Amino acid sequence: MTTPPVAKKLPTAREHHGDVFVDNYEWLREKENPEVLAHLQAEQLYTDEITADQQPLRDAIFDEIKNRTQETDLSVPYRRDDWWYYTRMEEGKQYAIHCRLAAANTGDLKADWTPPAIVAGEPIEAEQILLDGNVEAEGKPFFSLGGQALTRDHRLLAYAVDNAGDERFTLRIKDLETGELLSDQISNIFYGIAFSPDGSELFYTVVDDSWRPYQIKSHKLGTEAEQDVVIFQEDDLGLWTSFGLSADREQLVISVSCAEYSEAHLLDFNDRAAGLQLVLSREARVLYDVDPVLVDNQPQLLITHDHNALNSMVSLVKVSELAKPFEEQDWRTVVPHRETTRVNGTAVTASHAIISVRQDTVEKIQLLPLSDLAAPITEPSFDEALCTVELSLAEFNAPQIRLNYSSFTTPPRVYDYVLSSGELILRKETPVLGGYSAADYVAEREWAIAPDGAKVPLSVIRRADLPRNAENPAVIYGYGSYEVSMDPGFAIPRISLLDRGIVFVIAHVRGGGELGRSWYDNGKKLQKKNTFTDFVAATDWLASSGWADPQRIAAIGGSAGGLLMGAILNLAPEKYAAVVAQVPFVDALTTILDPDLPLSALEWEEWGNPITDPEVYQYMKEYTPYQNVRPVKYPKIAAVTSLNDTRVLYVEPAKWVQVLREVSTGSEPIVLKIEMDGGHGGASGRYEGWKTRAWDYAFVAAALNAREIVETTS
Repeated sequence: MTTPPVAKKLPTAREHHGDVFVDNYEWLREKENPEVLAHLQAEQLYTDEITADQQPLRDAIFDEIKNRTQETDLSVPYRRDDWWYYTRMEEGKQYAIHCRLAAANTGDLKADWTPPAIVAGEPIEAEQILLDGNVEAEGKPFFSLGGQALTRDHRLLAYAVDNAGDERFTLRIKDLETGELLSDQISNIFYGIAFSPDGSELFYTVVDDSWRPYQIKSHKLGTEAEQDVVIFQEDDLGLWTSFGLSADREQLVISVSCAEYSEAHLLDFNDRAAGLQLVLSREARVLYDVDPVLVDNQPQLLITHDHNALNSMVSLVKVSELAKPFEEQDWRTVVPHRETTRVNGTAVTASHAIISVRQDTVEKIQLLPLSDLAAPITEPSFDEALCTVELSLAEFNAPQIRLNYSSFTTPPRVYDYVLSSGELILRKETPVLGGYSAADYVAEREWAIAPDGAKVPLSVIRRADLPRNAENPAVIYGYGSYEVSMDPGFAIPRISLLDRGIVFVIAHVRGGGELGRSWYDNGKKLQKKNTFTDFVAATDWLASSGWADPQRIAAIGGSAGGLLMGAILNLAPEKYAAVVAQVPFVDALTTILDPDLPLSALEWEEWGNPITDPEVYQYMKEYTPYQNVRPVKYPKIAAVTSLNDTRVLYVEPAKWVQVLREVSTGSEPIVLKIEMDGGHGGASGRYEGWKTRAWDYAFVAAALNAREIVETTS
């Protein structure tokens, strides 16, 4: 049998707070070192050989994904001013084609705001192609768009492209009337682009050497990028900078934030000379978001904030109040704080405030008229208990808003919600080919009990005709960081697991946001171990539920969820037949101890600062996967990474697999799958994405002896 590559040992000592850790494989961080690249290539060759028997299964799952997907498809057009915008996908092509059609203004609101009846695959009269991702990607190893922006006259399109996977983009501007590119070109920018109202100025974000967005710059069209002006700069290494336009597109809203507090500044395009206006200083230690609105003919701010409100609330404050000290300002409550409801944020149109909330783990949309913010809240209602309703689009002067709806068993739907009547209009349900029927599948809510007594919500998804016995294979998935919730959503690739008789469980562990802010707070910093023990408790529930064979359970998680995979492997390796750790954050302590590494300083609000705090250092050392590998029988493990990932560097899983192989007392294969031309999300393009998912799912299905589709009674 092929033997795995063995990296040489070059001991490097790291000392903090009197503790010394010797790292034999830190030299693998030298990305440009030919010896490192040769080692990574050898790892991929080993992975290819050791998993070669899974290729037919990978091919089958890929084909299933492909055959269930309507490859030639288009999005529901959305109206912006006098144009309908949409994207198209064509069979055989990797990337979206961005298009538009002219809109009519007949005076009939319903007719004017009904999307044009265009059919995928049929010629579209008067279509204008704005940007063809397939053309842009031609000859490039990677392609990703980092944002688009239009001038108000809809003539100029600014767009940012990443051709490496490192999330550093090059900005170009296209004249949509002539089809020509302007001479303006700006390199090494981050997400976020916006034009000024007159279209003569473009705003964008810049990252520092550690990939932290820290500057907002202004570019005058027709000038050299070297002349661009910094309009805002944030020097605090622990804060992330971003910006957006107000709903009426009359103000630039700049925000600096971490997980625990924020600070916003407003730039009024109608009064540029006034400069930036501070909303609420970071010194107040309030986490908040701002939406400028006009209420009672006065400029006011709708603010979602956590001041004396753990789960956040919504208040209204007049702009004139900002001149006063914070404690003297008059903030009017719009949505009060509730223990059972997490307020995620707001959006506004000219007539309504749209509030995103989370209740009983589920995300919902609520609405209030700006003319009467004391009116009863209205809420679009749906039949399924486990579903996700998200705001997709809220054009300022539109009579309706657009909602995205999904569940574990219902393919994504697009609705328009008419603000004046509450009418909910279904515009599209994503087709799933191959005879898919939602009735063939079931999603249920179950609860696991953590060691400290906390009830951990689980989403259990399976075929409806699957017998409840202790013979079924199962996969359990988790994330549990940054207050990110694993919301109900449809996934075509998951059908390939379900149809092989696999029970799919999502463990909504602490560190996520499913049960409000406290659920997050109790899974971060010095409470982080709750994330890991919650997942093990979820696994124990699954093993004893009668739905799964305790010997046929696999686990999957990515990024911070990859750290979770590493942690549970050290805690309870015997509970898993296989683990896939996608772009895993398994050497977290090393990374966070070096503020010069990409995004490290920004992580202090999530994990704590081990540089200055010995308690945090010791706590992180106790759970960081790389430093806690022990001599036990580890199961089959696949660490999946990308060479150009800037969020979790390839070196973390590369080092981890070396130590796992060295220490494990078992004989199961431990492999490193590395994408040499990818980023944090792997290779680009939809077909490459399907191949990646097929690889992951084939790895666990093979380990669970669930390669074949099972016969069903439907």
